[in-house]
Amino acid sequence: MTEIMMTETIPATENRRRIRVRAIKSFLRQFLACSGAKLGLCALILCIAMAAMPNLLVGPLQTAMNATGDFLVSPSQVNLLGTDEAGRDVLNLIVHGARTSLVIALVSTIISLIVGTIVGMAAGYYGRWVDNWLMRMTDFFFVIPSFVLALVITPVVLETIGRSGNILGFRPSLFVIILVIGLTSWAFVARIVRSQTLTLRERQFVERARVLGTSNLNIMLRHLLPNLVPQIAANGALVVANAIYTETALSFLGLGDALQPSWGTLLALAQRAGAASSGAWWYLGAPGLCVVIVSLSFVLIGNALDDTFNPRRRAIP
Repeated sequence: MTEIMMTETIPATENRRRIRVRAIKSFLRQFLACSGAKLGLCALILCIAMAAMPNLLVGPLQTAMNATGDFLVSPSQVNLLGTDEAGRDVLNLIVHGARTSLVIALVSTIISLIVGTIVGMAAGYYGRWVDNWLMRMTDFFFVIPSFVLALVITPVVLETIGRSGNILGFRPSLFVIILVIGLTSWAFVARIVRSQTLTLRERQFVERARVLGTSNLNIMLRHLLPNLVPQIAANGALVVANAIYTETALSFLGLGDALQPSWGTLLALAQRAGAASSGAWWYLGAPGLCVVIVSLSFVLIGNALDDTFNPRRRAIP
């Protein structure tokens, strides 16, 4: 009897594995067939490689103490992207700044997606007064731009906790920027999740779960959330692009940390050094171009994911 059960279990397991592999291959074919998906993916992989191994690509981070170049030297064979006002190699700063910019954008996006998903699911599933209160709060964050809120909140929090020390591996200024961006840019996600939840809660599988006595929390986590993941992923890529712009703007205004340079910090340093007036286009152009490329790559990936997961392009059981 045991041998028969094992013989039946192995084919079933193998079939499930094959179905998963086919589904993944089908998803990749549809995703890569979307316009701009390959370009966005290649640009993102390049930036992630820069952030993952900066020391291997350009060596240790250069500082004013160990800089070997001269004042604002234009690009050459020695310094491919020129130097800054302290003689540091701009390419070195760009590669090391990729880690800070991407980590801030990704972590703040994760916070934003978590908050937006919780608020949207609760509002859409419970409805009534819960929906009214949560949506009024969402409207507040939706109407007021997240950058304006971040610009007002960040200096106040930094003044309270100070800029020295270390919080979860980040210096206080970067930790505050991550937290503020994450907690002020979730309204868009909450609206999307709520609209999808309103549709899903009327489906038969949710009604069956209620009849079987499944708790509301289990219904949301086990039945609703898996069906919301495609929309969350597609819109999450767009949230990352907005987070990069917000972090760049806050750092450009002096709220970043010079000890952990990001692309926004480099733009701020270039502006203070008078790069525009002195014709040092490489100092301003390099970090600015990186911000545009990464943001555009996330937008292209987000649009491709949205097209791939579009319900009108696949059958709904």
